[in-house]
Amino acid sequence: MVDKNNYYTTRNQQTDEKIELLLLDLPTFCMEFIYGTSNNTTALTRLNYVYDLRIFFNYLSQIKKVEIENMKVSILDELTSFDIERFLNYLSSYKFNGKQLSCDERGKARKLSTIRALCRYFFSKDMIKSNIPAKVPTPKIHEKEIIRLEGDEVERLLDYAESDDAFSGRKNAYHNKLKVRDFAILSLFLGTGIRISELVGLNVEDFDFVNLSFVVTRKGGNRTILYFNEEVRDALCNWLDYRYDLKEIDKNEPAMFISMKNQRISTRAVQVLVKEYTKEVTPLKKITPHKLRSTFGTDLYRQTGDIYAVADFLGHKDVNTTRKHYAAISQDSRRESAGIVQLRKNQNVDNNN
Repeated sequence: MVDKNNYYTTRNQQTDEKIELLLLDLPTFCMEFIYGTSNNTTALTRLNYVYDLRIFFNYLSQIKKVEIENMKVSILDELTSFDIERFLNYLSSYKFNGKQLSCDERGKARKLSTIRALCRYFFSKDMIKSNIPAKVPTPKIHEKEIIRLEGDEVERLLDYAESDDAFSGRKNAYHNKLKVRDFAILSLFLGTGIRISELVGLNVEDFDFVNLSFVVTRKGGNRTILYFNEEVRDALCNWLDYRYDLKEIDKNEPAMFISMKNQRISTRAVQVLVKEYTKEVTPLKKITPHKLRSTFGTDLYRQTGDIYAVADFLGHKDVNTTRKHYAAISQDSRRESAGIVQLRKNQNVDNNN
């Protein structure tokens, strides 16, 4: 039997290896920070720390005229509020590794949070005398309009995904080979609101089709049981029937969703397939897997009016995260959460004929 946690263990190992490599571009004291925070952060969080710090210390080497490899932890004591504010302004348009880049408000806020975490760590260890970044205000984040599928767009998307002529030429041949899989992926996103990282990590044995439930690994590594309706069940079962008929797949491959290479599908591949289908149905909207998650959250809130139920289903630790996205939606009715999000309105009619 395949270990359920094998995928996540392997992924974390790969992330840690990437961190080790990227640490070579940072001052040596950053390694202590990364290792010192390993017990209360995820591997992905630490990887993002490293990405942010590479940009920060590259900037710092320019304004302080010090090579990165020669920097000591004492350089953090030389920071002023103005240095940090200049860095945040610099992020609006900057060059890194020969590429022209820019950060929006959220990107700036994340990098400031990383610098704060770094200085807070060494300040708590009495290795620096002050924590200047803590005094710098977080950039104000202007909330963007929440983009999601509305009205009959969900129904049209699913109809399009299972059609025989969604695309043209070789692209349509590829579509017809894996449309059962793609339809199942879209149905699972729209019917449960899971994150893309949760979807690509799913194994076949994570599903219980008797109780219409499955286990996902949330942010931070917590495993949670979620439920799906009969429409999603049918889509998943159709995919599994197709999957088991593919002789090329290794019998020991545990992944629920696989790629053309007959191995676990990647995050990038899922992003591309969502983009390819949705741009044909709603070309004016840039729909991503996260937008499909928002679509589910919106539908669930409209049906229940219960922001706490939506927060729990989506795995939000802070209900305010949920509220800012969905609280403006008027309450249509209060119903039980299980099985209320119907993907295709005519499905029940068809089944009764």
